[in-house]
Amino acid sequence: MESWPWPSGGAWLLVAARALLQLLRADLRLGRPLLAALALLAALDWLCQRLLPPLAALVVLAAAGWIALSRLARPQRLPVATRAVLITGCDSGFGKATAKKLDAMGFTVLATVLELDSPGAQELRACCSPRLKLLQMDLTKPADISRVLEFTKVHTASTGLWGLVNNAGHNILVADAELSPVATYRSCMEVNFFGTLEMTKALLPLLRRSSGRIVTVSSPAGDMPFPCLSAYGTSKAAVALLMDSFSCELQPWGVKVSVIQPACFRTEAVKNVDQWEERKRQLLATLPQELLQAYGEDYIEHLNGQFLHSLSQGLPDLSPVVDAITDALLAAKPRHRYYPGHGLGLMYFIHYYLPEGLRRRFLQSFFISPYVPRALRLGQPSHTSAQDPGPNLGSAPTAQ
Repeated sequence: MESWPWPSGGAWLLVAARALLQLLRADLRLGRPLLAALALLAALDWLCQRLLPPLAALVVLAAAGWIALSRLARPQRLPVATRAVLITGCDSGFGKATAKKLDAMGFTVLATVLELDSPGAQELRACCSPRLKLLQMDLTKPADISRVLEFTKVHTASTGLWGLVNNAGHNILVADAELSPVATYRSCMEVNFFGTLEMTKALLPLLRRSSGRIVTVSSPAGDMPFPCLSAYGTSKAAVALLMDSFSCELQPWGVKVSVIQPACFRTEAVKNVDQWEERKRQLLATLPQELLQAYGEDYIEHLNGQFLHSLSQGLPDLSPVVDAITDALLAAKPRHRYYPGHGLGLMYFIHYYLPEGLRRRFLQSFFISPYVPRALRLGQPSHTSAQDPGPNLGSAPTAQ
């Protein structure tokens, strides 16, 4: 079929004009995504010239170019100005990194830590501006939350409180649901759910007044049944649903709510191997004899070894999570969910669209490979070796 260069040229002229305008406004970056989009447009141009009449080719190519540039455009962001943000759990990990980033951007940061003389608190005190205020707070103590609330009211009286970043959380045990003491579930819920709930409710009057933002760090373990993370995952599922409720109910007030679901990153808590070993020893020492006989010490050793191996594969650069939190605070239209880190798209696709058996096997191979409990191995050869960590395709989400 005869090609039609003029309609094609007109569409390319329109695409080039918009791209140049976006580049001048710094709404578009020169890089691989833009080059890939242009290559796809060129392929589409070739097909349109051969399969469509001139006017249809012009419309299709121009529309495709416009959509592609719209998707590549940086989201519109609000100015930092004098915005104040409170971040929980800044002793280490995502909280500490976010406090540094927001302080450098010009935010007034109120950073809560468990101990004012902890290494993380000392690091923030040394490297951040005088605008950053360190506040001691334990999320399980209502008196601490009340004290932080009063401090926040006083120190944001002139600017208002723009954002709350619910980052504090923890995971204290890796074990099957039956092996995990009920106290472990209560501990995770106290920090990850009830502490976040109390903190959010305490600051809501200030956030409603400013039509501000609530950003909560959750975990894919709250969406999928990761092996041996039932206590942690249950608390994260609860807090994610809570934030969904807040998102609907606070919409009339102009408060926007976002949830961050990060992949596994190598935070300080993740790298503390001695801590996980000590918790394993405590579990073995306190486990009822009946359960220890049924599952076996080698079973628990296997779980712990697999877990530590998964953590060692975590991403060392925390900036994707920090960037997601920053976008949730400043984007004119923040996303309801952010998924920073590699591999989460495939993980969620498998979880939502493949059969249950495949989902289960994928999570086991991705995180902790199967190992047969002792009672089921009696009279049978072991299916795997406790010393062999088995296949591992990635790493697991952990506490912040």
